[in-house]
Amino acid sequence: MRTVLETRKWVIALLAGMGICVVLAAQTKTPEKTKAPVALDAPDAPKKKAATARASGVQVPIEYHKLDNGLKVVLSPDHTSPKAVVAVYYGIGFRIEPRDRTGFAHLFEHMMFQGSQNLGKMEFIKLVQSNGGILNGSTRFDFTNYFEIVPSHTLEMALWAEADRMKGLAINQDNLTNQQGVVTSEVRVNVLNRPYGGFPWLDMPQYANSNWYNSHNFYGELKDIQAATLSDVQKFFKTYYAPNNAAMAVTGDFDSKQTLAWIKKYFGDIPSQKVPPTPDISEPRQEQEKRATKPDPLATRPALAFSYHMPPRGTPEYYAMGVLDEILVQGKDSRLYQALVQKNGLTGSVSGAINELGNMFDIKGPVLFTVSLFHDKDKSADQILKVVDEEIEKLRAAPVDKETLARAMVKTRSDLYDNIDSVFGFGRADLLASFALFDDDPGKINGLEGEFRKVTAELIQKTAREYLRPTNRTVLVIEPKAEPKGEPKPESKPGL
Repeated sequence: MRTVLETRKWVIALLAGMGICVVLAAQTKTPEKTKAPVALDAPDAPKKKAATARASGVQVPIEYHKLDNGLKVVLSPDHTSPKAVVAVYYGIGFRIEPRDRTGFAHLFEHMMFQGSQNLGKMEFIKLVQSNGGILNGSTRFDFTNYFEIVPSHTLEMALWAEADRMKGLAINQDNLTNQQGVVTSEVRVNVLNRPYGGFPWLDMPQYANSNWYNSHNFYGELKDIQAATLSDVQKFFKTYYAPNNAAMAVTGDFDSKQTLAWIKKYFGDIPSQKVPPTPDISEPRQEQEKRATKPDPLATRPALAFSYHMPPRGTPEYYAMGVLDEILVQGKDSRLYQALVQKNGLTGSVSGAINELGNMFDIKGPVLFTVSLFHDKDKSADQILKVVDEEIEKLRAAPVDKETLARAMVKTRSDLYDNIDSVFGFGRADLLASFALFDDDPGKINGLEGEFRKVTAELIQKTAREYLRPTNRTVLVIEPKAEPKGEPKPESKPGL
């Protein structure tokens, strides 16, 4: 999302590698229709740090509840500092938006900030900011989420505000028309009129996947965005923004008993809805390498990306791919960095990820492991891929040595803890809400480290042989058409 939350890029940065912002300090009165709960006095000092048994693995405290209307609620207290995170995840993402309404899930994310029963247009944002908090929302493959990070004494206010828009969004033609224009502008700025727009996060799924649900233009075709009707939006809200299609995670400095009472008070009377069955989003096994070239009239240097379809989520091979990601791409000690940058000078940097719009845990359906880079015109894609293939074939030919495995495990564990601890508790809330929404089991967060520990050198080789095979790969080449004017800038992505 890029509309009303543009100044919140520093949160986006910590989650997805982008910029920083300053929280606005202007005071705004709460709307008079139904006043938000008054915040309690702020604590004088942070409470005692909660104990965590890091030596024995991730130990996130979890209290899991379900309201009568189906809302999944995860509470995870952490008294390290006087702040709290409220994260609400709805089970609707890019994948299952209507066939003739590409970009509709993203459009609706914008609609959620246009007012509700007791908060006028933009007043949700002003309410959070005027109380010293920050907030954002994003559309992902398998969910749309909204979150606030607030001083803990304002937690009740944040819960009330989230419940207010779940109860009844201000859906009218003026708001829809306005946001259709905003999203249309966003597509033009971030994709159509931007060098490398959509590379590779938006482009690659369209080339690598076969199923329409996984391969259509998630940002949206302009004609589809403009074709959305008021009836479409009203039906979409009623169907997918229901409590029985949502999970809420609250992390930070709070009293669990009091917080659960507030959640029941504000969310408990919101009626559940009939949610349609999820369409088939499976991907067939790829049996032949795919290659595509995309001319870019604004690009000044060639770019290359290649992707492999991942193993099924939660399998031993899935976690082995997480370790392979560390071995191949993550850090300057990674094999592709050493081979492509240090040894052969084919590029200045290499980046890669399992699920470029989040992490390998907050996604449910088919996902890609993608690597991308920029290079000079005197280097060819085939020249680069030859070096890549040499490094990958080493992993397919024999098990990695003990030193390589040990180093990869240290990096994997470090990244996992960084993920959980990121953004004042949002990283924890993200995983808890995702596991509750996808698996009805937020406790899976405490088993992640154990799953990685099960990965052996033999499993890594087995996984590489099946999932890093050339016939499972899609290669995308960006062909520049503009005159060089400097280094390309990192690609902008919607939402978080």
